[in-house]
Amino acid sequence: MFEPAELRKLICQTLTPIDELYSPESLELLMATCAQESHLGTYRQQVGGPALGIFQMEPATWNDIWANYLVYHTALAAEVKALQQIPSLGAREMITNDPLAIAMARVHYLRVPEPLPAMTDLAGLWRYYKAHYNTPQGAATQDEFFANYKRLVGGPAM
Repeated sequence: MFEPAELRKLICQTLTPIDELYSPESLELLMATCAQESHLGTYRQQVGGPALGIFQMEPATWNDIWANYLVYHTALAAEVKALQQIPSLGAREMITNDPLAIAMARVHYLRVPEPLPAMTDLAGLWRYYKAHYNTPQGAATQDEFFANYKRLVGGPAM
């Protein structure tokens, strides 16, 4: 499990060198997503399910990102590939490769044409996460999302 400051630093270190991926809004959205999905890295593989890594991304989502987005954004794809240590593992590498999981979660959100919510708008972060990551069919609730964010993240680092 990450301490919030440690995860923030890793997200910044991972995304800042990759063109168009880092912003304060994306940092906070990823912090909230990680708090909800894996309790800041406590859970890295879903029990009885396919979700993997600190963002609990499913292999089907990984495959969709590569097949329907990164294939058309070759420079970005090359930067994400550079984060891979064992490319033959595919999505399974996200279990142990946190920078790769961070980049893939950010690319997942990058595909959304809607602008990111303000970093201080927890309700906006929830709506964005629910619509574009967890999806309306997902099990996450607003109360749970707020509680996980407040307990594990505490709030945006200013």
